[in-house]
Amino acid sequence: MMIEVLKSKIHCARVTEANLNYMGSITIDEDLLDAANMIPGEKVYIADNNNGERFETYIIKGERGSGKICLNGAAARKVQPDDIVIIMSYALMDFEEAKSFKPTVIFPDPATNKVVK
Repeated sequence: MMIEVLKSKIHCARVTEANLNYMGSITIDEDLLDAANMIPGEKVYIADNNNGERFETYIIKGERGSGKICLNGAAARKVQPDDIVIIMSYALMDFEEAKSFKPTVIFPDPATNKVVK
């Protein structure tokens, strides 16, 4: 049996931009992607801590070191700059494998969105 489990999470990142006039997606700083074990094109679920919105989209790679978290297109209507969001991705895996799997969870600096080591 296959089940869906949390694979990666960027916990409490700050939205830096909301760009309504761009094709839908979320742009994420490449440093955050690497640290969270996420890749461009990957489907992600987003929870906005400020307003309770939850939605899904896909990742676009942002400039490395920029701290950028930008919601694009229709998703831009669901957030405001400076909102705090949780960005999660999931993976399908065998039930037995899932029992011992450990997701990658990162906690970026709340002011800069830089990777905290």
